[in-house]
Amino acid sequence: MAGQEGRSDEEIADLLDENVREWCRRQLDGRFTPPQRMAVPLIHDNRNVLICSPTGSGKTLAAFLAIIDDLVVRARAGELEDTVYCLYISPLKSLANDIHKNLSLPLQGIEAIARERGVRHTPIRHAVRHGDTPKAEKTKMARKPPHILNITPETLGILLNSPKFRESLRTVRWVVIDEIHSLAGSKRGVHLSVSLERLEDLVKEAGGGFTRIGCSATIEPLDEVGRFLVGVGREVSIVDTRFAREFDLSLICPVPDLADTTPEDLSRHLYSTIHRLVGEHENTLIFTNTRNGAERILHNLRARYPEYYTEENTGCHHGSMGAEGRLAVEEKLKAGKVKAVTTSTSLELGVDMPHVDLVLQVGSPKSVAALLQRIGRAGHRLGEVVKGRIVVLDRDELVECAVMLREGQRGFVDRIHIPENCLDVLAQHVFGMALDGSRRIDEMLAVFRRSHCYRDLEEADLMSVIRYLAGEYAGLEERHIYAKIWHDAATGTVRKRGRNARMIYFLNSGTIPDEFSCDVLTRDGVFAGNLDEKYLERMNKGDVFVLGGRRYRFAYRRGGKLYVDPTGDRPTIPSWFSEKLPLSFDLGLHALRFKEDMLRAMEAMGTEDLVDALLCEYPIDENSARSICAIFEQQVCYLGEEAVPTPGRIVVEEQVDRENRRRLYFFMTNYGLRFNDGFSRIVAFLIARDVTTNVSVGISDTGFLVSIPLEKRADPMRLLRGIRAGECRDILKEAVGGTQLEKRVFRINAARSYMILRNYSGRKRSARRQQVSADMLISFAKRLPGFAVMRETYREVIEDRFEVANIEKIVGEIGAGEIDIALTRTASPSPLAFGIATLGISDAIYAEDRLSILREFQRRVMSSIGSGAAA
Repeated sequence: MAGQEGRSDEEIADLLDENVREWCRRQLDGRFTPPQRMAVPLIHDNRNVLICSPTGSGKTLAAFLAIIDDLVVRARAGELEDTVYCLYISPLKSLANDIHKNLSLPLQGIEAIARERGVRHTPIRHAVRHGDTPKAEKTKMARKPPHILNITPETLGILLNSPKFRESLRTVRWVVIDEIHSLAGSKRGVHLSVSLERLEDLVKEAGGGFTRIGCSATIEPLDEVGRFLVGVGREVSIVDTRFAREFDLSLICPVPDLADTTPEDLSRHLYSTIHRLVGEHENTLIFTNTRNGAERILHNLRARYPEYYTEENTGCHHGSMGAEGRLAVEEKLKAGKVKAVTTSTSLELGVDMPHVDLVLQVGSPKSVAALLQRIGRAGHRLGEVVKGRIVVLDRDELVECAVMLREGQRGFVDRIHIPENCLDVLAQHVFGMALDGSRRIDEMLAVFRRSHCYRDLEEADLMSVIRYLAGEYAGLEERHIYAKIWHDAATGTVRKRGRNARMIYFLNSGTIPDEFSCDVLTRDGVFAGNLDEKYLERMNKGDVFVLGGRRYRFAYRRGGKLYVDPTGDRPTIPSWFSEKLPLSFDLGLHALRFKEDMLRAMEAMGTEDLVDALLCEYPIDENSARSICAIFEQQVCYLGEEAVPTPGRIVVEEQVDRENRRRLYFFMTNYGLRFNDGFSRIVAFLIARDVTTNVSVGISDTGFLVSIPLEKRADPMRLLRGIRAGECRDILKEAVGGTQLEKRVFRINAARSYMILRNYSGRKRSARRQQVSADMLISFAKRLPGFAVMRETYREVIEDRFEVANIEKIVGEIGAGEIDIALTRTASPSPLAFGIATLGISDAIYAEDRLSILREFQRRVMSSIGSGAAA
């Protein structure tokens, strides 16, 4: 279906009831957008559809118009019953509320037109239901269900086991999944995929079936997401109009040289650039990559330009704010009553903001998909230009942002990773299905295998989950982990167990983990501050970090308390790590091709011609073009062409740090944070085994740093060439054993699997208490053969977090000689290694230190080039 024009406006109108047609004539001038012309006829014919179209292109109406028309026809014929016909599923409660308001416009308008014409019919009701819906509203819905019900994925999981409401779900004829890209790549999407198969069985029992409609502005691969939407063995039509809008994109570098500036100068130029751009537009939405960043930029704008920016005409919006504050900012945005709003990720999805005419992104959004999702908030109506600007503050992000903008213009979108065979989600659905009565295991297996996420599910994996839920492992009850189901091996069936089973399911289902902040204390009991628990995922004993302007060495953790020793040593983990967005693997490959192209271009032309070529081929400003040229020219002059990473070459720089008595290895891969997180653990594990010493690791998008004692020496070329793709998973499993990452993921999966109950008998167990329980259970869980919760912990870490398939691909290409390893030894880091070399001090508090070190690195490089000592 991709690339087709769809039906004409007249043909679409002819499909519709006369009152719906008249509403379209009045509100749309009888003209339909590309996604509407393509999708409406398909949905009218009850065909499954994945609609991929930019924000503001009318894809929500494309999804709903045929549904509304069908409901209007039923109402006029007196056949509209008090039951649910359509489910609208969105990832955010606020998005469900927004769609609820947007649905009111056509429904009320069509009803008014019908009244004008003397036509009376049952009003089409729609309602929102999620965890915050008052009990009275839920009771009202149970008595008289809405025809269109707006819910979250978690609500659907609950409703399928709600004895009163599930009967109203038997009549569902359409399921609309909005922002499907934000669900498909997570366990929320995995959970939803099985819920839809359970809903399918429920509807089939009543002799019906339903049409599935997915909506997204940016997603790839379309075919696989389509299969995720519809499940195994069903057809799906793909409506691809992603690039039906005009884009005006550009990269801005606020200073001529990011390696030769001061924090004061960089800030001054940054805020003058933002102020100039905001002043040239009516409503500007400013994205940052962290919540602190959003607050900091708004504070600085108000402080530097108090006559322009006030509390009335500016605002901040992020997930840590209260719902009332977020809603107030959203309403101002919708009404066009703000000059500028700063945000992190919370305004990427859903909320209509028709007055925004510029989206400003500070720092790299790290993927084309995120870029298009964010800048798509500007020019929210079809026909308006989508205007976006990226302001880059980091040398390492110059290349990736230039490549990202060009690839976005060309139609490239990064692939998402869809998790498969998640045993914790499987446990929730096994428990939920057992609540309905006795269920045959072979029938349950067939239901799971209809989900795209479980199409290859082994019966042995399902049985391991059932044995756990049935309490068939010795020692579970002693640790207060009680059986949730009965398992009858003779008949191959399961059923619920215990009077409180349904309550446990309702209070503990869902995949969004609880989180907490750790108290940081010195070992003599002095309180040092708090750390987000995500920060611990990279932390190992001996790591040094900055908190409150002071440096601490990690000793050990007990539950929610982190014990440390004060130190003056260089930090090994940047403070931004827990919030850092990862560069996508696909975009990393494009950046490597750019680097290879730069080497060829440098052979063919001089600096000025190269600058002109970059300005012509990429949407970047002159500062960006000259900075990129300078980086590559200096890299080649300093160490030679072989020191530039390309698709066919990984570069390793070895450097001696005599001051700290460490030997440093900079592995320049450019495959993104997830890849480097996993790959660095493999490399560090093998180096530690070879040279029998503790290894420190730091990671970034462009590569990773491995540090060993000065008296030791590693052989990175032999090591990288010796890794086999088939052994990566086993090495990673061994490498993450005993780490804080393993312990945290185990706690989250234990809670999802009902091994640790988050809520019981009206008492809520905090994430801190859950972690204490998990720490006491993990060694026991490791001793149980094939224990589902432990296996899922390793599967999630290795497959989802590290995306091991990409690691296996690159390792295989190294082994096949398709990727070479270039080792260079240097007294000071090369320009392309500056970012990796400053990992330990990439801290907001130490911005001045970092910039001064960058200037020193730059001075050494230029001195070496000038003296002729370079390559």
